[in-house]
Amino acid sequence: MNLPHDDKTCGWYAALPPPQPARRLSGSQRADYAVIGAGFAGLAAARRLAEHEPDARIVLVDAQRVGEGASGRNSGFVIDLPHKFALENPDAQFKQRLLRLNRTAIAQLQSLVDEHGIACQWSHAGKYQGAVGERGLAYLAHFEKLMAALGEPFHAVEGRELAKVLGTTHYSRAVFTSGCYLMQPAALVRGLARSLPENVELLENSAIQRVERDGLGGYVLHGADGQIHTPRLLLGTSIFTREFGYLHNRLLPVMTFASWTAPLNAAQCKRYSGTFDWGLTPADHAGTTVRMTQDRRIIIRNTYKHVPKYGRSVDDSTRESIRAEHRKAFLARFPDLADVPFTHTWGGVYAISRNFTNFFGQLEDGVFASACDNGVGAAWGTISGTLLADRAVGATSSLLDDIHAVTGMPSLNPPEPFLGIGVRTRIRLAAWNSRAEV
Repeated sequence: MNLPHDDKTCGWYAALPPPQPARRLSGSQRADYAVIGAGFAGLAAARRLAEHEPDARIVLVDAQRVGEGASGRNSGFVIDLPHKFALENPDAQFKQRLLRLNRTAIAQLQSLVDEHGIACQWSHAGKYQGAVGERGLAYLAHFEKLMAALGEPFHAVEGRELAKVLGTTHYSRAVFTSGCYLMQPAALVRGLARSLPENVELLENSAIQRVERDGLGGYVLHGADGQIHTPRLLLGTSIFTREFGYLHNRLLPVMTFASWTAPLNAAQCKRYSGTFDWGLTPADHAGTTVRMTQDRRIIIRNTYKHVPKYGRSVDDSTRESIRAEHRKAFLARFPDLADVPFTHTWGGVYAISRNFTNFFGQLEDGVFASACDNGVGAAWGTISGTLLADRAVGATSSLLDDIHAVTGMPSLNPPEPFLGIGVRTRIRLAAWNSRAEV
């Protein structure tokens, strides 16, 4: 079984104080519900189960510490709009359902941040979608047409107005949409974990290595030092869902990488001509994501790798090469900040499907899963985990109708070695075509 094997150089996680000692799985335990995966989906599922059944015992178990996995490694966007590929869907109702789901997730996270005082740089900052050259501008024009058809407000920003925000003249044009929130992802998920209801027990550094039926209609989750017996199992495991034998030939593991700088000092802040606390995604999806954080760090994210063995597929030399490419992208945008060093470079694994379809629902009797976020995990994980708990307890709602309408079965992948060759070729081709936008 391939377990999570993330690098230990995630800047978001390193910026936090050390966590309290972890509770680990040991001995034989029983739970009314077990949830595997303490990312956005698993945390939301466990919280919702506890709300539905306050007398039930709910065990949430993760192979790592909360915030060390994919949920704490993203770029810190919580996006309300349908993602790039979903936005292409010709069904207007499909896109409206996604908007409702994403905005419900944002409202839910906002409420939890406020209620529990979660310090995670939470900010209603909106989002810029930026273009550098002709290819990016063509994508941006197409995005504007899709937004107009969707009936969502946006406005174009260019020239001096754009440079005053971003502190760089690198971008020709951008489109601003106001519904996106920014945050510190590792801080957010750690705060969500600390504020779980009392009938949820969180077990960390406790990899589940095998799940089997118990012969009584339930399941036994086997870890290195203990087992969990439960009649109902919820999987918030994204790409790792396939390690438990589900959706095995339908999910593709992809890793994307980010680097960030040390916080800008006073002299560097004087040289920097932009604002603080903004985020930009590329109009061309293979381009570069850039963020300026509230604590004055600049993040550069680009480069995609097919990682069939997750973190074990990437070695130190690959990370160093990626870091060098990130440095080029940084200097192209901020040449006046050449003295600002990078302090961390990290990767994060997520699941995509060939037909860009998310899975949500029941896998077999007593087993439910939300898998394959296709790269938009914060909002999708939050709402899909919440609604998965509703599904598991038999609740009904219009939001459940929405999520069933926009999800389905990820398509089958071709066998290896054809799959790996095809994915790597497609990633290389996208990188070549988008090189001016990187």
